[in-house]
Amino acid sequence: MATNTCSVLSISLVMVLLTTFSFPALAQLSVSFYASTCPSVFDTVRSATRSVINRDGRMGASILRLFFHDCFVSGCDGGILLSGGERTAPGNVDMVRGYDTIDSIKAQVDRACGRSVVSCADILAISSRDSIVQLGGPSYAVPLGRRDTRTPNIAGARSDLPAFFHDLPRIINIFQGKGFSEREMVALSGAHSIGQARCSSFRDRIYSNTSNIDPAFAVSRQATCPRSGGDGNLAPLDPQSPGRFGNNYFQALMNRRGLLNSDQVLFNGGSTDSIVRTYANAANAFSTDFMNAMVKMGNLSPLT
Repeated sequence: MATNTCSVLSISLVMVLLTTFSFPALAQLSVSFYASTCPSVFDTVRSATRSVINRDGRMGASILRLFFHDCFVSGCDGGILLSGGERTAPGNVDMVRGYDTIDSIKAQVDRACGRSVVSCADILAISSRDSIVQLGGPSYAVPLGRRDTRTPNIAGARSDLPAFFHDLPRIINIFQGKGFSEREMVALSGAHSIGQARCSSFRDRIYSNTSNIDPAFAVSRQATCPRSGGDGNLAPLDPQSPGRFGNNYFQALMNRRGLLNSDQVLFNGGSTDSIVRTYANAANAFSTDFMNAMVKMGNLSPLT
């Protein structure tokens, strides 16, 4: 059985956790956490992340989604990386990918620094930031020192993740439950400026007569998403610049061209309309708020 992957934690890792992470002095995350034990961790993860995105342009968005789905369930503890468990929740099955990619990056870090020195949760946090940068987004400091869980929260994965069919009050409630304001929620939603969604997650929106959707946009999406079948067919979440991180996503919402219902509800006559307008007109404001919200999300109840 392999012990250098994030899906299987080794006995040696347990010993490291018991001997290294049991001291109160290490209870806070720090950018310099691995300065002495693995000084090359940032360079190694950045190089590996860049390489995988160059091979698969979708992987950057996939890594970012993987990080979000990890952090929103019991905090950023790597629980989603364990085989079975959280992966089987409806919000993760067929929605999240990149597990093998994080395993591969973990193996490269292990070779550079020694097995079980750097947690999978920290590797996922760094790789998410590097994915954003690689796709044209802002960079920010990533505090480290997370410990990997051995007990995935399956119930939390079923209840704590926002879904593509949720309305605005439900989404606001989910984010508020994690300590995020409406503005922070909208900023984090801007991660949908990259990535793609499956036909099954937006079919109802593009064929519904009651949707707040631009008719021409609906027709263009119907070309690759039939009324039946083709559930796995993909469409970009941001129709204008799907491969580049930026604020075009918010401009699309103002033009009623949000792909998912959970996107368009952010600009549909509700309390978040003004925030969407701000980000659509001010890319710097979006970048700043997004960076701050990402750091805050990375600090959600980490095991240390």
